[in-house]
Amino acid sequence: MDDLRRTQHGLAAPVIRSATLPWLRPWAPRFTLWLAASIWMLGSWNFSGWGTEPVAAPPSAESSSSAEVFPPVEVDPVVLAAQQQRVEVMRRASEATISIFGLDGGGGGSGVIISPDGYALTNYHVSSACGDHMRCGLSDGRMLDAVIVGIDATGDVSLIKLFDEQPLPFAPMGDSDTVRVGMWAFAVGNPFVLATNLQPSVSLGMISGVHRYQYPAGTLLEYADCLQTDAAINPGNSGGPLFNLDGEVVGINGRCSFEKRGRVNVGVGYAISMNQIKMFLSALKSGRLVDHATLGATVATDASGRVVVSNLLSSSDAYRRGLRYGDQVVALADREVRTTNMFKNILGTLPRDWRVPLTIRREGTLHTLLVRLDGVHTEQELTKLVSSEMQPPGGEQEEGGEQEEDEQAEPQHEEEKDAGDPLHAWRADPELAALAPNTQWVAAHLERRPGFANFYFNRLHRDRMWTQMRGGGDVERLPIRWQLRGQLATEPTPVSIRITPQQGRLEIGSRSVEAGLARERSDLVARRRESGLLLALEAMLEFLRTGPQKMGDTVYLGTMPVYPPQRFSLRDAEQHDVLRVLWGDVEVRLFAPPASSQLTLIEVHGDAGDDPIELYPSHYREVTWSAGTAALPHRLRLQYGTDVHMIVDIEQWIPASAHGDTEE
Repeated sequence: MDDLRRTQHGLAAPVIRSATLPWLRPWAPRFTLWLAASIWMLGSWNFSGWGTEPVAAPPSAESSSSAEVFPPVEVDPVVLAAQQQRVEVMRRASEATISIFGLDGGGGGSGVIISPDGYALTNYHVSSACGDHMRCGLSDGRMLDAVIVGIDATGDVSLIKLFDEQPLPFAPMGDSDTVRVGMWAFAVGNPFVLATNLQPSVSLGMISGVHRYQYPAGTLLEYADCLQTDAAINPGNSGGPLFNLDGEVVGINGRCSFEKRGRVNVGVGYAISMNQIKMFLSALKSGRLVDHATLGATVATDASGRVVVSNLLSSSDAYRRGLRYGDQVVALADREVRTTNMFKNILGTLPRDWRVPLTIRREGTLHTLLVRLDGVHTEQELTKLVSSEMQPPGGEQEEGGEQEEDEQAEPQHEEEKDAGDPLHAWRADPELAALAPNTQWVAAHLERRPGFANFYFNRLHRDRMWTQMRGGGDVERLPIRWQLRGQLATEPTPVSIRITPQQGRLEIGSRSVEAGLARERSDLVARRRESGLLLALEAMLEFLRTGPQKMGDTVYLGTMPVYPPQRFSLRDAEQHDVLRVLWGDVEVRLFAPPASSQLTLIEVHGDAGDDPIELYPSHYREVTWSAGTAALPHRLRLQYGTDVHMIVDIEQWIPASAHGDTEE
């Protein structure tokens, strides 16, 4: 009540505490008014003539000029330069930020262009509401068509591509691991979809938290290792960028907390870290539905606070590499693990099928294992989940589906057909026809296929890799029969290899191994023997001879890390492009550095639970035969898991005839 009495008449007079002077309680409000009025009157009277009307004092010489009384304040040039730099950074950031809409004007969200050829990032929950074809507005007023490229539904990220004949403004991707609590950050986007003029708004704040973990929502969405900021992020900002003050994108805004009675931000927003997105970016460019990783094991905190393995699948790669119950997890993917929350954070940022180092402590001794990560979902589960959330615009039917015809149905009138066409308004108005969405361009850049967001881009990268392979010489004219001569790299034991598409023979000193290569290939994988070298070598040669599709269904997977021998640090690994080929009852993965014609790893996968054959070809040199020349490997390293089985140095590649004769 005292505070109310203090302000009930708009006055800021002192409050007399009646608890100390009880006899003043009835008089306190009146005394407050009397005191305020007296002060006002005293301040306005002229006491030089008591009893006369108040007269204003004549202006003095000192106050004759306001410029003299209030001289101009000189702002430090450093402050002005910093302000101008901030304005410029935010201007460039706004140019790279886009507003995203569905063809019918529905949906709505934000995104950011990350390359001059039009690739842009947004949230999955933004793109799924717009369908495969969307419209993107730039700050200069242009409205461009965009098509879906790749989807990471678990991580709530989608990659789209804008179409324009000229290079587009883009924002550089920053290193989100350098972000610290207290650093300035700003969000750019289209909150509440109010930017009808396509001018994004900017909100400045600071980083409130890093490495935050948000539990999965529903069956898919999981925010791991995200950034927390108090920069205003509201509905419509979803998918937009979070920048540092250098104008680098450090995150993609996604989740935010709202006041219970309205969709208004309360200062808690979350952004997907850019370093997580970088690890998935090549897979997103492959046009696939990408998945996150699981270790095949769970962890818990024991009584002493250690993070230990609590559950473990015997079919997992982690178990085959030596992980056991009770092992203390010290680090994962080169990052320290101190709590179960940190473990979930790190694991949630990794793609499936990657191999990453896992450091454990057992009986006081540290061990580093190189483990292959499994997926959170099967490909069928992921396809079904995404298909249920992402519908084609206008209710179009998925490719391959059949629609029953009702012979009794009445013919549809033209007005009814137009009402179901989201582009009818564009086509019907001559003035808007020139601005209509370019459906022909989208049709040329969109291929629907189960398991893919857009197979067009997968085919693009698959063919790019094949073109690179052909740059290694006359690979398509390689003979189908070869004899290789050399010796073991670790000792002077002679080695001879004879290989055809149907049969292989390996001689090591006085010992020989034969294997059929045309059928039951998965049995050779399961054996974990020297015969695996023959199968992997024939897989490499057949791919080079026939190319994608002729060998088997071929898909581009993106990039994955390849480690140097006996070095188990993710920092030491190189990212190589990967093709997956279905070859009979096995799956072949072929690795090559970007823009290289030389394969560096061939993996042959058999049944689940079996280690794949790993063949590392290296030391490429030109080999000449009667029909051409090509660069072929002169060292072959056979490996299962992290165990090196044998290394062979090849001295001669000799084409052989059907009768076993060589071209010597």
